[in-house]
Amino acid sequence: MNQHAMQSMRSLSPEEKETRENLAAFYRLCHMFGWTELIYNHITARVPGPERHFLINRFGLLYSEITASNLVKIDVDGRVVDGSDAPVNAPGFTIHSAIHIARDNAHYIVHTHTTEGVTVACSEHGLSPHNFYGAQLHGQVAYHDFEGISIDLGERERLVKSLGDSNYMILRHHGLLTCGESAAAAFFRMYQMQRACEVQVNTMKMGRELRPLDEAVLTRTVRQSQTAVAKGFDKHRGFGQDTYAALIRQLDAQGLNFRS
Repeated sequence: MNQHAMQSMRSLSPEEKETRENLAAFYRLCHMFGWTELIYNHITARVPGPERHFLINRFGLLYSEITASNLVKIDVDGRVVDGSDAPVNAPGFTIHSAIHIARDNAHYIVHTHTTEGVTVACSEHGLSPHNFYGAQLHGQVAYHDFEGISIDLGERERLVKSLGDSNYMILRHHGLLTCGESAAAAFFRMYQMQRACEVQVNTMKMGRELRPLDEAVLTRTVRQSQTAVAKGFDKHRGFGQDTYAALIRQLDAQGLNFRS
């Protein structure tokens, strides 16, 4: 970490420092799971406080290079507000800004272009509920039609309308998106949807129809997943909190200096 970055980190509020570390860890985990697209795509976080400021990756860095100190602070229009000259892919913030503006509970947003995610996004019927992971998301996933590369600010209103109050969205012909009140929640939701896509794509390779699950079973599975499994079977725990904490311990054990 250079001297300027060290001074900047020391001047941060404890809340922003924690947000930076959680977001940097999120980038490293996406790298670990292979949910990356070279230097493109983003994971963003709202900075705690009255300003409408957000953290995003410095354009040009790989996810494996992201640290708490090299995240860039921007405003709702993607303009850098932290006094640095860091390059930011502002058009790439279009999707994220729309949701951050509209949803007070969307503190973290992640968007991916995984092969399995894009494959399912291109399918006529979208995500199937008829596997272990898909069943957990039955009735939970929103869809947004492809309008071209998402650089048109005019798309933001339509995208927000498509998402509604869901925390899971498939951008048709494009990829996957999840959001959450915490990094843990957004990550765990992406893990659920990515795994559902992986199983669905592999099942499609068999060239046979999926064996359907009963509607009552699907309803019960969603309830179990959303209220029990994802909360570590403890109603007082945050969504995905235990899983995220375990993965951060793994990053620390590997000596990945994402906190710097």
